[in-house]
Amino acid sequence: MIAGITRQIMRDHAIDPKRVYVAGLSAGGAAAAIMGATYSDLYAAVGIHSGLACGAASDLPSAFVAMRQGGGSRAIPNGKNSVPTIVFHGNRDTTVHPKNGDQIIEQSAGAMRPTTKVLRGRVPDGHAYTRAVLTDGAGRVISEHWTIDGGGHAWSGGSPAGSYTDPHGPDATREMLRFFLEHSLGG
Repeated sequence: MIAGITRQIMRDHAIDPKRVYVAGLSAGGAAAAIMGATYSDLYAAVGIHSGLACGAASDLPSAFVAMRQGGGSRAIPNGKNSVPTIVFHGNRDTTVHPKNGDQIIEQSAGAMRPTTKVLRGRVPDGHAYTRAVLTDGAGRVISEHWTIDGGGHAWSGGSPAGSYTDPHGPDATREMLRFFLEHSLGG
């Protein structure tokens, strides 16, 4: 259904088919992971905030287990190519266990053995964070994993007026857009 909506929007509007992205928070993040894993020919990159990896759960009970302690499957279903993926997860998220962010990154690497560079930072008057940048053998960034120190189950850098937002950053929206603009299908 989401892929169909995406394709309809692409037909109705002047959209560069090499620059279509999907992102979400929590259940929306899990949906984005599924879309990236199953429609690698449609989406150029995926953004997942506080979500589950594709295949981490198969029904409601296994979803609750995955949310509490991390999911099961780590393989990309049907041998599909992985899509460049950026993940944000608070290390104090009590709704979706932070281990899920690690599993998403493992899944996005697939059989590849990427090189990882770890950067640490702090938002002024906000959260500290760790940013792991994974690159392939050619030096292309294939994924980023942002762990927000003290972050809970909320969109990092979101407006204080919003629900499920954390204005203490880092700004997940800005960083996802930066990451997306660095990736295109076939690029």
